[in-house]
Amino acid sequence: MSITMTKLLEWISVLSAFFAVWYSLVGGYVKHPFIEQNFHLILVSPVILLMLFGIYSVTVILYRVLTFNNCEEAAKELQAEIKEAKQDLYDRGLRW
Repeated sequence: MSITMTKLLEWISVLSAFFAVWYSLVGGYVKHPFIEQNFHLILVSPVILLMLFGIYSVTVILYRVLTFNNCEEAAKELQAEIKEAKQDLYDRGLRW
């Protein structure tokens, strides 16, 4: 039996690990001069990461929209099916 990890579970695992480390640093459980010098950056790091994730998401969406393949043959086939359906409805007495 194989158990696969879903994307949601992957994201929850990564976020849980990040927030556990972040909370230990902000809560003062880990003492180090580097942490004390950069405390303000550590404090706002979740907001920074959220903004970076938003920028990444918008970039990926724009790239995939710009590189979306056109299906000319499928469009012609669909138009032909629409004409056929309209003719069939017209033959059955539906007028508009």
